[in-house]
Amino acid sequence: MTRLILYSFRRCPYAMRARLAILSSGIVCTHREILLRDKPQAMLEASPKGTVPVLVLPSGEVLDESLDVAFWALKRSDPAGWLRPWSEDGGAADALIERNDGPFKHHLDRYKYASRYEGADALEHRAAGEAILADLNERLKVSGFLGGEDFSFLDAAIAPFVRQFRIPDKEWFDAQNWPHLHAWLFAFMESERFAIVMKKYQVWDGVSDEDVFPGGI
Repeated sequence: MTRLILYSFRRCPYAMRARLAILSSGIVCTHREILLRDKPQAMLEASPKGTVPVLVLPSGEVLDESLDVAFWALKRSDPAGWLRPWSEDGGAADALIERNDGPFKHHLDRYKYASRYEGADALEHRAAGEAILADLNERLKVSGFLGGEDFSFLDAAIAPFVRQFRIPDKEWFDAQNWPHLHAWLFAFMESERFAIVMKKYQVWDGVSDEDVFPGGI
C-alpha cells in the first residue's frame, strides 16, 4: 500500500472535521464515500467499530477517531497554523473540544433525534445545548474565532456540530441573540473550505478508487 485511504460520510460532523484538517494540511488521499447503513467490508476490516472517519495509512496503520486523523495530518503539515491554539493554551483548547464532543453532542443528538432516545425531551436538550452556544457566543466576542485572531482547527472541530444544532429549527436558531456565533457559523458555511469538504462524491462501489480528496468544488 502506497497511498492514504479515507473512508468518510459527507454529512457526519466528525468526518467533516477530519476532512477540514486534511484539506488545510495539503495532504491528498484516496476518498471512499460510504453509506452508514451499508458499510463496505473493506472499511469494517480496517476498523471493526464501523464509524467514520477512517484513515488507512500507507504503513497499514489505521486511524479511526476524527481527532486522531486531524492531528496526524496537521502535525505533518500545518501551513495555516491551525494548531496554534494548542501551542498557546492546549488545555483550554482541549476543554472546548471535550465539552463539544461530550455534553454538547449528547444534547444535540437528543434534540435533533429525540424519537431515537426513550424519554428524551427535545426542548429540554435544546435548552441545555443553548447554554453552551451562548457561552461560545461570548467567547467569539473577543476575536471572532475560538482560538485567536484566525480560523484554526479549534473552530473546524466545533463548527460542524454547531451547524448540526441549527438544522432542526433554523428559524429558532437564527432568532437567538448570538450575533458573534451567527457571524462565525455563517462565515464558515459560506467559505470555500466548507464548499470543498462538502463536495458530493458517489458512494464507493467497493472496486474503483477514482475519487481523490480534496478534489475541488
